[in-house]
Amino acid sequence: MTQIAIVTYPGCTALDFIGPYEVLRGLPDAEVRFVWHEPGPITADSGVLVIGATHSFTETPSPDVILVPGGMTTVEHARDDVLLDWVRQVHTNATWTASVCSGSIILAAAGLLNGKRATSHWMALPILKTLGVIAVSDERVVHEGRIVTSAGVSAGIDLALWLAGQIGGDDRAKVIQLSMEYDPQPPFDCGHMSKASARHKAAATALMAREIATPAQLKAGTRLLWSHALDAARAKVARR
Repeated sequence: MTQIAIVTYPGCTALDFIGPYEVLRGLPDAEVRFVWHEPGPITADSGVLVIGATHSFTETPSPDVILVPGGMTTVEHARDDVLLDWVRQVHTNATWTASVCSGSIILAAAGLLNGKRATSHWMALPILKTLGVIAVSDERVVHEGRIVTSAGVSAGIDLALWLAGQIGGDDRAKVIQLSMEYDPQPPFDCGHMSKASARHKAAATALMAREIATPAQLKAGTRLLWSHALDAARAKVARR
């Protein structure tokens, strides 16, 4: 059996975890758990969609695969010591640790990405850099050792198919892809910053900023970066 633990926190983006879930549940003998502090309802970042955490962290001490989604509240949860301690602990023995979108900020906050290549949503890349990560902007899925990160939101499906190939073999991954009829043919070619016009970049940034630049999230982001800077300064002094 392959136990797959998908972190579901208040304010996460639905497609970040639903896309990978639809892929990974197709693996042979897969047990998927949606994990949080305790089982119960979790409201996604839309404020409308509610899903259920099926297991607590303490009930899930040794998953084979960990997946952390992103969302508008990621920086807030990147300072959750219980979450970070669990991520560090389970990563030790997991086969794969993965993130989608800004979920890589949580992996970075847990210390798993120090000096490593990783990607995220384009709006989160500057934070990754500040947290000591080699931020990659031109790859949809980045893997270093047992850690796999993906770009924003929809890239989680690509990440999950890659993982499915590693776990169940390429043939199984292809069967899953076909069963989902995942054959992207978007009507517009504006899905990456390198393809977007200045006007579309500005509009997309403004659209997302309305949800991210809230007083609570700005405060959480400032505290996260301040804590990291303070830890780095203390470590530098300790090495002298």
